[in-house]
Order: sequence, then structure tokens, then C-alpha cells
Amino acid sequence: MTKVKSRFAPSPTGRLHIGNIRAAIITWLFVRSQGGEFMLRIDDTDAERSKDEYTQTIKEDLTWLGLNWDSYAHQRDRFDRYNEVIQKLKDDGRLYPCYETAEELDLKRNLLLKRGKPPLYDRGALNLTDAQKAAYEAEGRRPHWRFKMNDAPIEWDDIIRGKVSFHGKDMSDPVLIREDGSPLYHICSVIDDIDFEITHVVRGEDHVSNTASHIQMMEAIGGKVPTYAHTSLISDAQGGKLSKRIGSLGISQLRDDEGLEPMAIISLISRLGTSDPIDAVKSLDEAVANFDFSKFSRGTPKFDPNDLDRLNAKLLHEMSYEEAKSRLPEGADKTFWETVKPNLEKMRDINELYRIIYGPVEPVIDDQDYAVAAAETLPDAPWDNTTWSTWVGAIKDKTGRKGKELFMPLRLALTGMEHGPELANMLPLIGREKTLKRLKKAA
Repeated sequence: MTKVKSRFAPSPTGRLHIGNIRAAIITWLFVRSQGGEFMLRIDDTDAERSKDEYTQTIKEDLTWLGLNWDSYAHQRDRFDRYNEVIQKLKDDGRLYPCYETAEELDLKRNLLLKRGKPPLYDRGALNLTDAQKAAYEAEGRRPHWRFKMNDAPIEWDDIIRGKVSFHGKDMSDPVLIREDGSPLYHICSVIDDIDFEITHVVRGEDHVSNTASHIQMMEAIGGKVPTYAHTSLISDAQGGKLSKRIGSLGISQLRDDEGLEPMAIISLISRLGTSDPIDAVKSLDEAVANFDFSKFSRGTPKFDPNDLDRLNAKLLHEMSYEEAKSRLPEGADKTFWETVKPNLEKMRDINELYRIIYGPVEPVIDDQDYAVAAAETLPDAPWDNTTWSTWVGAIKDKTGRKGKELFMPLRLALTGMEHGPELANMLPLIGREKTLKRLKKAA
């Protein structure tokens, strides 16, 4: 039985974002569920736009998410191999030179569209004589090269979409080589998938027609065609096209600016478009065990950034002290963690909660007489989770206050803020001594 091997192949022309990280997560989970090999391939043939700094951030983002790779390659190191295969395709007549300018091609396309016909390339370049080619070369024109599609059916069983069918005669011959002689994504990707023995390719449904031409390229080169899984493209929360602002949410932005846990992102992305409910997944092992392509549908999944915040909070609320302790402020113990974690939305909130308990806090209270009354009714130690209700009951009896007039001055005196966690839980951690000190400072 052939070992499963798949790849994530980002171009280092920018940072990873929600759109392309989805392919990485789904591919990684699938490979790990099959005990297979996950390859990170950097598609950096575009020398002008590819940058090493982006390659580094891609690695950092994948590592932060826990998506380790088993093998690694750069396309920029493989031009000799690409040129070897390209020359064979030229010799076999499957790659042919075309001299039309971009303007001429646009004119051809527009004329076909006006006549109600599909804008397929007319293969006019195949009729050029050697003299005509030489004349174009003398003008300074350099050819781009197209792959000649065979007039034959193209079919494959897609893991998600089921039976997919195209026909070569209904497809334009794709351009594989630019005028400057540099190879385009399609041919490099096909050669790599063959050479690295990729068994499965996971990508978005916007690549379905590319896959049809890639299959003929693989057959022309003599490689084994992998199995394909084309995922539905995601929409926004209302079912519309994903906006550029949301679609370009970078992983580094979600990590550094939004303060999200990696498993919040894994939880959401791994379940988008599946029959499983969007819920928190605590670990990659759990996500792998739960992964199955049969759960994916062809429907358009909705991406709601608010789900990330909800999942993030749930993960923190369910996190054990052992899992959290290395990230807590110095001196924070298990009691502190268990007390404050129900109030967390992001782990960075922990610092503010720690400050509220241990200080420094600048009390805020307008009614000094009320602060005195609160101090006078303060229960004796030791304190527990019943102390708060005992104390406010005594203050109510002493002052006659109730509702917001009773509670808000206490919160302002103890925390310096109008909003925050339940004081019933926080009070035992603050302790009698600090509570009394803050009340006296407010008074």
C-alpha cells in the first residue's frame, strides 16, 4: 500500500492568511490521520516577488499552529529539473511557441465573447511557418509557450466533489512559459508533484479547471496522477463573498494582535464546511482523530471571526492549571487560575486580573462615608466564596443601599474599574488586608 503524502505549497510573496492556511490545516490533518508524510514546499519561482522574510514567517506561523512538516523544498532550487522536462515537452510537440501580444489576445477573446462563444485560444500559433516565427523574433517579440491539450476526456474521482469530468477540446491551451522564459506555477507544480511522489493534492475548488489541465500534463510527462480533494471556498458570515479585509486576516495578526490560541484557529478551520458543529477542539491529536473527508460537503461554509473569539474563550475556560501555568504571571497559583479563567476571553487578559488581585490598584469612590461604612462591616478572616454575600448584606443593612448604588462603589473601590470579574470569586484572593487598605485609601 502506497504511503500517503501531500504538500502545502505557499508562495512567499506575503504572509499566511485565513484563505491559504485553511489548505494547510486540512492537508495536515488528513495526512496525519493517514499516518502519512506532510511536505512544506516553498513555491518561489517568482524571484521578483518572493522574499526570504516571508518564507521565515510562513515557517513560524506553521510552527505556532503545530503543523510540523516531514520534508521541505524550494522550487527556486529546481530550475534545472524544470528545464529538462520543459525541453522534453517541446520535443514531443506538447509545448509550442506563441507570439501574440497581450493586446492581441484580449482582442481575440473579446471577439469570441461577442459572438457568444467560449474564449478559447484558437491555436493560431500552430500554423506559423519558420519564416513567420523568424520575423516575429526579428521584431523583438519573444514567445510564450502553451501546452497543447489533447482532444480527450479528462475524468477523476474527487474526494469531496465526486466524479469530475472535462474534455480537452473544451479547454484553452494553458500558458506554461512566460516571454522571459520563466516557467509558470502550473508546470512547476506538476513536475514537483510527480518527482516528490505526492499521492494527494488538497486545494480550493477554484483550482478544479487547473486540475484538468494538470492531469494531462502529468500524463504527458509520464507521472502518476495523484488523488484530488477540492474544498469549497468560504464565504462571510452572511453568505456573501469573503471580504478582502477578512480573507486577508494574517496568522501573525490573529496571534499577536488578536491574542488568539492556535487551537481556536484549528478548531474553526478544521470544521468549516463539515457536518460537525463548530466547537472547541482541545488538541491537534483530537482534531486528527476527528478528521474525515466524508464529513465535508460541497456547500459554501460561512466564516465568522466572532467564532474565533467564542472558541478561544471556551478553550481557556477548559484549560487546566498544568497547561496554563507556564504562561501565568510569576506567583500565580492554581487557585488564582481556577478563579479567574471563567472570566478570560484572551490569555493576555490574565495580566489585568492579576493586577486587580495583587495590585497596584487605584481606588475610585466618590462617597467617602460609604467607604467607611464598607470598611466597618468587613467580615473577619478567613474568607471564602460566601464572604461577598455576607459583606454586602451587612452593608445593605447599615446603609439601606441596594442594586447599583450598593455594588458599583465597592467595585470601584476594590478594582478601580466599572467592569470586571465577579467579586464574589475575586474577594478571597484579594484578601481582607488588601481590601481594607483599598477602602481606607478610597475613604
